[in-house]
Amino acid sequence: MEKYKVLLADDHAIIRDGLKQIIDDTDDFTVAGQAANGNELMQLVRDRDWGVLILDISMPGRSGLDLIRMIKDEKPELPILVLSMHHEEQYAVRALQAGASGYLTKETDSEILIAAIRQIAGGGVYVTQKVAELMVHGIRPKTEHLPHDLLSDREYEVFNMIVAGKGLTEIGAELSLSVKTVSTHKTHILQKMGLSNVAELVRYAISHELAQPTDF
Repeated sequence: MEKYKVLLADDHAIIRDGLKQIIDDTDDFTVAGQAANGNELMQLVRDRDWGVLILDISMPGRSGLDLIRMIKDEKPELPILVLSMHHEEQYAVRALQAGASGYLTKETDSEILIAAIRQIAGGGVYVTQKVAELMVHGIRPKTEHLPHDLLSDREYEVFNMIVAGKGLTEIGAELSLSVKTVSTHKTHILQKMGLSNVAELVRYAISHELAQPTDF
């Protein structure tokens, strides 16, 4: 039986190596390509057909959510499993709405990871109970949207990095943005959410379960 070709996209080589070992140990999947950034990923997506893409949502450069949309525009049939360091509350719903077929955190057991890959490779969708609840709660009238729902995907990404305690310079380096651009995003975030400073952003994130107190 020919194995499904899996494409891994993560900027950490040690993560890719670990995933490759887990996936190659199965009878039905093999890692046939790896990408460390968005440019490499898009080139590989365009060069050949893949059975499954496993995508880290936080790689240098273009937002992972943007990458999902770009990939689905070019290869709408390619199943995408997001494997992220971020809590499900932070990105799961947005990733699924962008076109991903599943979302797991990097704390997930290898057995669950393989089950998720098999599920989406077969044309299904894989979500945990928590993500399913988030999707249900996310379906509400526009009048009930919370302040963080008003943020663009990039602003939401910067928001999560700010409340995780990262400075503007660090955020800029990780996202390949200038400090001025990150500062502009921060200003827009505060304006859209009706908040005055980072301390209020942190309190908001914790109170809405978008971050954990232990993160700070």
